[in-house]
Amino acid sequence: MSAVAKLLLDEINTVLFDLDGTLLDTAPDLVGALTRVCAEQNHPAPDFKLACRYVSTGAAGLIRLAFPEADTERAENLRIRLVDLYAENVCVLTKPCPGIEKVLEQLESLGKTWGVVTNKPAALTEPLMKSIGLANRSACIVSGDTLPQRKPDPAPIVHALDLINCSPAAALYVGDAPQDIAAGRAAGVKTIAVSWGYIIPGHTPHEWGADYTIDRPEQLLALRAEA
Repeated sequence: MSAVAKLLLDEINTVLFDLDGTLLDTAPDLVGALTRVCAEQNHPAPDFKLACRYVSTGAAGLIRLAFPEADTERAENLRIRLVDLYAENVCVLTKPCPGIEKVLEQLESLGKTWGVVTNKPAALTEPLMKSIGLANRSACIVSGDTLPQRKPDPAPIVHALDLINCSPAAALYVGDAPQDIAAGRAAGVKTIAVSWGYIIPGHTPHEWGADYTIDRPEQLLALRAEA
């Protein structure tokens, strides 16, 4: 790498973020809802820290973790109950991941746009973004049911780029799960895997094939463009 390599942000107009575990620490509210489901079922709740690592698998994944013996019908009923309970308390303990607010402020000061592409359904994503105070700052919000396709399909990222009139070559996608990186690569954008998110046991961000891997949000600001 050249000693005078440009900052990656010099070549980028837009940064798109995954939501849960990348932009926002939503685990306390999500796992709290899972704990309530378990209590209603007189069923032991999984360890909090372990459950947090499965938030990237969505409500269905959390139910599979807590109720591995449940058949398809019961698991779906429990998933629906989890989503209902979570919707009632979607932004009680949720906060931006440490360091994210500084990154968003810096992106905005540089005239860069940023947005969200998540598999979380819009009925949860939109009130959460409004409650946390980020909805009006985000250039776009593409939820898990905005399109028929979800990550790892690239369509949601392509749609986000269309909404803000940005070419793939001028965009980054940042996420904490393999499906994030797969979607970004297929969409033709640069990808950043993050290690601070909800990493399933046995998964290693450095092995996901991302263009960059970072451990703290502020590292995004100092990344150097590849020669």
